[in-house]
Amino acid sequence: MNSLAVMLVIVVPTLVALLAFAWKFRASNSNARYNPEFTYSGRVELIVWSIPTLTILFIGGLIYYGSYQLDPRKPIPSSQPPLDIQVVALDWKWLFLYPEQGVGAINQLVIPAGVPVRFKLTSASVMNTFFVPQLGSMVYVMNGMQTELHLQADREGSFFGQSAHFSGDGFSDMNFSVSAVSADAFTRWASSLRGGGGVLNANAYRELARQSTNVAPASFGHVQPGLFEAVVQQTLPPGPGPAESAASGEPQVSPRALPAAAATMTHHPQGAE
Repeated sequence: MNSLAVMLVIVVPTLVALLAFAWKFRASNSNARYNPEFTYSGRVELIVWSIPTLTILFIGGLIYYGSYQLDPRKPIPSSQPPLDIQVVALDWKWLFLYPEQGVGAINQLVIPAGVPVRFKLTSASVMNTFFVPQLGSMVYVMNGMQTELHLQADREGSFFGQSAHFSGDGFSDMNFSVSAVSADAFTRWASSLRGGGGVLNANAYRELARQSTNVAPASFGHVQPGLFEAVVQQTLPPGPGPAESAASGEPQVSPRALPAAAATMTHHPQGAE
């Protein structure tokens, strides 16, 4: 609707002017002044240049305003503080870390409905994209860099998340589930992980960073503090990436080959069905 309104603001005056000039200077109009010696008119020059200039300023202003409004780094206005979630794109799975709760999950994102979420994202391999179509913007993630994205689920429900950027053999299965639950259900879910999940430390992360496909959702009851920052700063070595792995002949690892510390029991949040 907004695009149609912008187009009409430009197209309608143009069509009106076209019809007006065609009518005024028609061959049968004897009142039209014929001036074969015409060379310059300041009024005509003003009109000819002012209309395109105003058009450019109008469209440019809309683009500037729209770009700011859709900036993925712009916080979502809310009376509640945002929930921080750290995201690492691996080959070929997603790692979600909850620094405030001290827990983590693989290919399973659980968020409280009605609460803004501030994602901090990076990649431990090649460039990738994080995308939850039903919630909002897609954002690129790169190795050694941190990206920020703000999203919010206005209602409880289950959503589909995916990688939307080709990243190698396991790209087509690099998906994750998103469960928006009540605030109480989210608290219970985080508590259940702390009560029985595995430990994600530097050693477990190194095993997790190895290439694997069709990885089932898993969870961690304790995440080593500063793990995400170590991945961003490349203190922890990144994954080899598809091209480098193929050149070295490193075998791809199936989910069953992951160590017990990195492949733990999946905890399903209550109310997320």
